Amino acid sequence: MSDLVLKQLAPKGRLRAAINLSNFLLVTGKEANGDPQGVSPDMAKALANELGVDLELIPFNRPGELADAISEDVWDIGNIANEPERAKSITFSSPYVLIESTYMVRNSLNINSIKDVDKEGIRIAVAERSAYDLWLTSNIKNAVLKRAKSINESFTIFEDNKYEVLAGLRPKLVDDLKKTENCNILPEAFTFINQCIGSKPGNVEAETYINNFIKNSIENGFVKKLLLKYEVLGKLSVPK
Repeated sequence: MSDLVLKQLAPKGRLRAAINLSNFLLVTGKEANGDPQGVSPDMAKALANELGVDLELIPFNRPGELADAISEDVWDIGNIANEPERAKSITFSSPYVLIESTYMVRNSLNINSIKDVDKEGIRIAVAERSAYDLWLTSNIKNAVLKRAKSINESFTIFEDNKYEVLAGLRPKLVDDLKKTENCNILPEAFTFINQCIGSKPGNVEAETYINNFIKNSIENGFVKKLLLKYEVLGKLSVPK
């Protein structure tokens, strides 16, 4: 590892890793000292260990807030989903896990496939500025997106306003299905969320280093071990 990589990834002498707390699959609890616990923090820890520097975890309540903070120099890496709008200001690594996004729909609509959702008169509840909201914003042409502040609130507005469709991560929708009636989850995915490590643009050596770290972590089984450790294997998948 070159001094340039350390300068690019840990300019303050430690690795400042931004963590998105709203991703319930990747942040599943708290350590005794209050730090977030889960797959995402453990990936940051492993990268810091490989660099030979201390780790500082910097939590954000929502992914949009994490992405916005790239301009404030408060983090060196950000564990966040890759999305074209975010990629305008953040350099993303290859993904280390994949998450399926799909729809919950009301049975009365007779919607049986993804392509049937984007129609006039359909209202889709979604967590604002989530990776799948950004995908829907670019791809939905006829239905109307109804945004909530968080993933949990998107289910609330779906129920309270009797919206036709709820967009979300499949594992969360499976849980939400138990809390409502006369709904079903479509078998297809409208997109797959690529969970990546983001870094500051222009640092080519750092980008290469992170991608090699992720490649090795997948090939040596480290990522799968984390999914088993936090009991999210099957809800999250390892890229092939």
